Amino acid sequence: MADPVTIKPYNGPSGGWGSAKSLTEILLREQVPLSGGTLLMHQNKPDGFMCVSCAWAKPGKPSVFEYCENGAKATAWEVTRRHITADFFAKHTVTELETWRDYDLEELGRLTEPMRWDAATDKYQPVSWPEAFREIGAELKALEPNSAVFYASGRASLEASYMYGLLARLYGNNNLPDSSNMCHESTSVALPESIGSPVGTVLLEDFEHTDCIFFFGQNPGSNAPRMLHPLQDASKRGVPIITFNPLRERGLERFTNPQSPIEMLTRSETRISSQYLQVKAGGDLAAIYGLCKALIEADDAAQVHGIPRLIDTAFIAEHTHGFEAFVASVRNKTWEEIEQHSGLFRADLEQAARTYAHAKAAMGIYGMGLTQHRKGVETVQMLVNLLLLRGNIGRPGAGICPVRGHSNVQGQRTVGITEKPELVPSDKLNALYGFKPPQEKGLNTVETCEGILDGSVRAFVALGGNFIRAVPETRLMEMAWRKLRLTVQISTKLNRNHLIHGEIAYILPCLGRIEIDAQPGGRQAVAMEDSTACIHGSKGYAEPASPHLLSEPRIVAGIAQATLAPNLHIDWDRWSRDYASIRDAIEATYPSEFKDFNARLWKPGGFRRPIPAAQRVWKTETGKANFITPGGMSADPDTEQVDPDVLRLITMRSNDQFNTTIYGYDDRFRGVKGTRMVLFMNKADIARLGFRDGQTVNLVGAASDGVKRRVDGFRVLAYNIPAGCVGGYYPECNPLIPLWHHAERSKVPAAKSVPVRIQKP
Repeated sequence: MADPVTIKPYNGPSGGWGSAKSLTEILLREQVPLSGGTLLMHQNKPDGFMCVSCAWAKPGKPSVFEYCENGAKATAWEVTRRHITADFFAKHTVTELETWRDYDLEELGRLTEPMRWDAATDKYQPVSWPEAFREIGAELKALEPNSAVFYASGRASLEASYMYGLLARLYGNNNLPDSSNMCHESTSVALPESIGSPVGTVLLEDFEHTDCIFFFGQNPGSNAPRMLHPLQDASKRGVPIITFNPLRERGLERFTNPQSPIEMLTRSETRISSQYLQVKAGGDLAAIYGLCKALIEADDAAQVHGIPRLIDTAFIAEHTHGFEAFVASVRNKTWEEIEQHSGLFRADLEQAARTYAHAKAAMGIYGMGLTQHRKGVETVQMLVNLLLLRGNIGRPGAGICPVRGHSNVQGQRTVGITEKPELVPSDKLNALYGFKPPQEKGLNTVETCEGILDGSVRAFVALGGNFIRAVPETRLMEMAWRKLRLTVQISTKLNRNHLIHGEIAYILPCLGRIEIDAQPGGRQAVAMEDSTACIHGSKGYAEPASPHLLSEPRIVAGIAQATLAPNLHIDWDRWSRDYASIRDAIEATYPSEFKDFNARLWKPGGFRRPIPAAQRVWKTETGKANFITPGGMSADPDTEQVDPDVLRLITMRSNDQFNTTIYGYDDRFRGVKGTRMVLFMNKADIARLGFRDGQTVNLVGAASDGVKRRVDGFRVLAYNIPAGCVGGYYPECNPLIPLWHHAERSKVPAAKSVPVRIQKP
């Protein structure tokens, strides 16, 4: 039953009483008002469990309530009292369940026992664990190794991820796509070339020392609310926070700390952004060009007047390469070009550059607003260029800070979840386990989709996630997915990918991170890596949803034992009953990153693995940090349209979701209640194109590749968004994104600038 729809501007801050009310509502809805509240006291604590939502850093000295609104929603969602048993599946065919909303599927509750799809009845039926493993193993053994894919979502632990990567390589391939392929793969390609490290250089304590923050394309109010605390503290210290984002997001405007009784009672608010520049979709590359141009011109003037230079020439001479070519490129760009491509005024960019020029330590924070463009890699490298101009990498209060999404997406890559064999220590794996890991590049997410479409991929095993809802080209992908021979989903809740399935399909329900993981070796703990490359221990406190659930390591071990030839060097049973032994194996494989892994597991604030760039050690081909000159001004040259009726669609998340998980149909900060089928439009565009606020319209893909892409039933909503741009929710808008519309080299879907047309029904 559809919820009543109301559209009413929200005037409150991020956090505050709105956050408190939202938290109360979900604890009640999931029937855990008391137990859920008790569990939250252990969330993100040194001896507790790591949030199953975002990957933001965990402080060494946590507050009493070290959780945010969305983190609390994720916890309530996982420990819900609602459960799905075999009786439910006996009453509903898969075809019927396909008609249900994503929210309604997941709100059914936790999966409780392994299930196998029965073609004769079109229903999932119970299957024993031994039988499931045996049949999955038989199917995998019957396939060519390169035809199977082992996907990992970003929430699986370091231990499960290490085992999973080893399973795939022992099977014979590097087909290990992950959720990073859909978001920060642009970071993983860009940063090694620029600074020699694939992750950011900023630590949580750097926020205490910075005196300037650039913020690009990330919405902390909805996606990483705990990040608002260091931003609030910085703002209160007078630190300028300069934001570049197409939409005005409440979390980047003002914040009331819901954990502060004084702020809650007085309803006081803290201004977050000191300057807010609404760059148009795909305009960030040009905007950063403008910042660099303004800084270089100001430095020229400083030299003329004999005052201290604004560019750190000593740092550039000692630590960088490519400076002259980059400066020449910047000088060659005109302000007219920069304004046209960015949608911003020269005066505003010059003001931001002046602020930067007077800062002693500055950091650049960014999210998928930079990475999910055709030139996403170059845009990230352009932000690095800006920081290098003033030596803002490798010292306190400064650095590059990509805000990662899922709670262990960065950590999975650290322990081997990657399609790129050069990122894995093959010699170590050979020495430890007596086999030669495959050296052929595997499939990333886009390439997996291509393989499913052309039939070369025959099996898909998923360690978490809702892949079919997360990827572009939804209509074609769903049709092709049904032709797969085998699909295996390791999951906690029912989602779309269980219903869009292969000829042989299994649901393998696993323990959640918040649940007690009792194995023959005792109560187990796992490890995660946060956005700042700090490693944390995590142990569950909730009773398992069902006695029939297995842990992720145990499920991976079961599939491995049923599929692979015995290996005297690997004791899968030991690993699955004693996770400390897995951590020993991780340390043996990655000794520099995980030295004394078990001994340091519970260090407050986590232990940081080495990030050479943070120490100004540059592991690049030149041995220095590289200024890399972009090839052009537009982050999405293929969406540059002469036709004014073609708009740039920005896909985004609501305040009531995390990735593909929908917690509800409200987006408090944007004033939307009861629906997700909303099209955020500029008022001038609404009038120019002959529509009206509140009208129902359809969106049609404008790519000229002959493929029809269309999503119907959007409600037009006049909103503060740059002209020529529209906004819509992910994943509802995924059917409009061509599979080929991805970032160059990283192949991240370019979901922040999708060419579309609007049609009347």
